[in-house]
Amino acid sequence: MPFTIPFKRHAALIAGLSALLATPSVLAEERVQVIASFSILADMVEQVGGEHVEVDALVGPNGDAHVYSPRPDDARNLAHADLVVFNGMHFEGWMERLLEAGDYEGPKVVATAGIATQEEAADSQDHAHARHDHADHDHGEHDHSGHDHAEHDHSDHDHAAHNHAEHGHSGHDHDHAHHGHGHLHDHGGQDPHAWLDPMLGKTYVSNIRDGLIAADPAHEAEYRQRAQAYMAELEALDAEIREQMSALPESTSIITGHDSFGYFAKAYGVSFLSPVGLSTASEPSAAGMAELIDVIKANDVRALFHENMTSPALIDQLAEETGRPVAGTLYSGALAPEGEASTYIGMMRHNAHVLHDALAEPEHDHEH
Repeated sequence: MPFTIPFKRHAALIAGLSALLATPSVLAEERVQVIASFSILADMVEQVGGEHVEVDALVGPNGDAHVYSPRPDDARNLAHADLVVFNGMHFEGWMERLLEAGDYEGPKVVATAGIATQEEAADSQDHAHARHDHADHDHGEHDHSGHDHAEHDHSDHDHAAHNHAEHGHSGHDHDHAHHGHGHLHDHGGQDPHAWLDPMLGKTYVSNIRDGLIAADPAHEAEYRQRAQAYMAELEALDAEIREQMSALPESTSIITGHDSFGYFAKAYGVSFLSPVGLSTASEPSAAGMAELIDVIKANDVRALFHENMTSPALIDQLAEETGRPVAGTLYSGALAPEGEASTYIGMMRHNAHVLHDALAEPEHDHEH
């Protein structure tokens, strides 16, 4: 039987090659397969999960999750996921339908669970833009020195009770959630952009950590360690942004593409205005644009800012009508494909630097 030995060698070689080729796929299957609704959440999952997770963002960098239309592949991918992470607060109106279409029955993380919305925190205050008179607001009443987040372990307490009044904001009774035109219906009466306050970002991290532990309890200790380290980075980021924003004139109003910076505004004692509401799907009315133009001309609005995920047309129109320059691009609901703003912490740091460089008072800035 002259072919017996070569055949055995051939079979052994095939078996060995098959084992080698299978190894990467086996390793990949051991990683927790996570579907995140948009890029910011995907980055947070990667920071907490490390090498144990493989994350796919349904809405990638520079993408607009407000108006995303799921693809057939999205539903199929959900069927193979171990964990799904989304913002909640009606931010992804398409997510519930997608979960049903994909027959996904695994663990889910609502990243905002435990966070009080701007509207809840404001106790149903009137958010109409017509009442927003910047001249009447004394931003100097913000005692930022009292905003010591290090004293608060946000991972262990219910962030629904997190009122910024605890951090030195009690003197400022204007709720910046109404800095737009009262378009609260865009997200069911809720401002969903809570990640734009890094201290609320800590709640996102703790929720993601718990979701990963539920999906992969074998690596619980590492998820807890990485989450704790990431939260410490967010605390340092908060202090850095606070110092940057303290150099802005007290009366400064910041104009952006849509009404997304309410949580940032409340955290750091600055004021934002926009031509449209909480969702980029909103369209500004002629009267609303005219009103905003009047506000820009009547108040200390020195520059306008594009957003990476919104059309620049409205901001460019406002710049032309008011003679104010466009001073840069801010990132609100999507990361950049590359560069500093390609991570959540980098995005927040970029925003603070852009605002500071465009609007800081030179004499105040020199002191820092």
